[in-house]
Amino acid sequence: MAIEPESRSSAPPVPLWISAGWLLLDMALVTTMQAIVKAEGETYPAVQLVLLRSLVGFISVTPLVWRHRRKLTDLSNIRGHLARVAFNSVALTLNFAAFAALPLALVTAIGFTRPLVLLVMAAIMLGESVTRMRYSFTALGFIGVIVMVQPDAIPWNMGLVAAFGSVFFGSLAIVQTRRLAGESTVVLMLFYTVGLTLLTSIPAAVVWVPIPWSESPNIILVGVLAQVGQYCWLQAYQKQEARLLAPIGYLSILFSGFAGWLFFSEIPSLSLCIGAAIVVLTTILATPVERWLKKRDRA
Repeated sequence: MAIEPESRSSAPPVPLWISAGWLLLDMALVTTMQAIVKAEGETYPAVQLVLLRSLVGFISVTPLVWRHRRKLTDLSNIRGHLARVAFNSVALTLNFAAFAALPLALVTAIGFTRPLVLLVMAAIMLGESVTRMRYSFTALGFIGVIVMVQPDAIPWNMGLVAAFGSVFFGSLAIVQTRRLAGESTVVLMLFYTVGLTLLTSIPAAVVWVPIPWSESPNIILVGVLAQVGQYCWLQAYQKQEARLLAPIGYLSILFSGFAGWLFFSEIPSLSLCIGAAIVVLTTILATPVERWLKKRDRA
């Protein structure tokens, strides 16, 4: 799971279309990874796939681990780092389990609720100020969730539990990341990669399913696509404001919907499309509406 992008950057901004291109490439790569996870998830446990994904990342950052080894062994808040990695490990494992059990577009749409959950968590756990307008938009967003999952039509199963659990623990990980705001970004990234590999190794070993050589390329590709996708994501946000790229990020549901239809014959339902639209609109419009109301009150 990538660290939330900074809204400010010391680097000069590049044309929006360049950053948007990087972000769209990230979506294509990550969606391909998700499709492989969904296909392989029928055979291999989610935690095993997470471990193999993290191993590829660990190998790619090994030179950086050695270079910054002193920083990694001299952390000021080791418990905070461990909590962050633990939350991320659970979130990623549940996310992989959800993709194996549910349509790709549905899991992606449920993932859009993370900003809504994070807003509530930030208010409770970090003491951040949240206006009534924000809470109103959050309530509307969760109405969109009800429309998406249709509690009266779709039976609750472990896939849905995993999808919402991934959102919950992913939001906890972001809250913990904010608590570690004084740490170096490089240290956060390296500790996450190393910690994810170590924390998932034992449970993966317990449920390990042997992988034949014929399946190895697909498994390795999951890790490669995740790492390259993260690079594209960082390239997108490094020289562009997050507020401009955030709406583009919601196009990921189109990628997921297309991949689900192409590879698994999944056709998104009308309720899923309507519910996802409600969640996206409430997330996008919350800030501009809040600013407009403040300006109106000052006038």
